[in-house]
Amino acid sequence: MKTKRGRKKVTTTVLVRPTIGSAAADWSRWPAGTTFRLLSTGQIYEVDDYGWALAGRNTIDLYMGSRADMNAWGVRHEPIQVLRWGSPQASLLLLQGRQGHKHIRRMVLALEGEHESAAALE
Repeated sequence: MKTKRGRKKVTTTVLVRPTIGSAAADWSRWPAGTTFRLLSTGQIYEVDDYGWALAGRNTIDLYMGSRADMNAWGVRHEPIQVLRWGSPQASLLLLQGRQGHKHIRRMVLALEGEHESAAALE
């Protein structure tokens, strides 16, 4: 909405925070809290989840609202722009108490710098 006050023009807009999508990744490569933009769409995502199929891979899964959306998106290789890196230390603290699963143990080892031991957990 634009208003005119005397000779000056003032533009007022309602600011809306952009919707940030959810993404899952190996937290030793993409720490929890990492935010990035898909260059093809401009959509912003935050890494807030992990999965067993992602451990040891440089893959990011994007949350889609429905199976139809997921199937329409498919598998893609998309360029991204990292807006803010998450914290490897905070990721490690969150994962340390959950090491009962091999994929989590793998991420913990990688975050601790034990890359050979992490890779051996294939």
